[in-house]
Amino acid sequence: MTEDIIIQISNRIKEKRKAKGITIQELADKAEVSKGLISQIENNRTVPSLLVLINIIRALNLDLNEFFNEIDQQSQQSRVIIKQKSSYQEFEKEPAKGFQYKRILTKNVKHFPVDIVMLELKKGARRSQIVKTDAYEYKYIIKGKVEYLIDSEKYILEEGDSLFFDGRLGHKPANIGEDTAQILVVYFFLENEK
Repeated sequence: MTEDIIIQISNRIKEKRKAKGITIQELADKAEVSKGLISQIENNRTVPSLLVLINIIRALNLDLNEFFNEIDQQSQQSRVIIKQKSSYQEFEKEPAKGFQYKRILTKNVKHFPVDIVMLELKKGARRSQIVKTDAYEYKYIIKGKVEYLIDSEKYILEEGDSLFFDGRLGHKPANIGEDTAQILVVYFFLENEK
């Protein structure tokens, strides 16, 4: 499976950290960055600068060449991509009870990464903390009833409704329906505008 390089780097950092038994706080201390930044990088919520990325790789005691050689850099030129449901990869963005993420596809579109994800929220699932993502987010409610708190405003969405917003605004979803909610999520990552 070919994934966008930025997503692969994030996943690789998390994978190597866990394999070495290092906590997020320990890695943050060694790389001289905040725990929150490591969490955001690992969960594809922000893209690290080159200097921060190199510090993280060194803090994990990894060889830079080896780290990047293992990243799949083949760009798929196919104009048609089919993804079977069985190939969706489960992942964790951040610990939240009742949240199940499955990555459908990550692809560069005009040099910008797009990440397409299926999110299931179990009945009563809600995030306790506000989160931010360095991406624009599109949500389509396939099933259920969901409340989104975005920048202190509440939005109620039901089956067939959709939502598009700047993920840098503080936000959190909650399943307020009677059953599991299913949401198609598309993240549009843009170059850092700082």
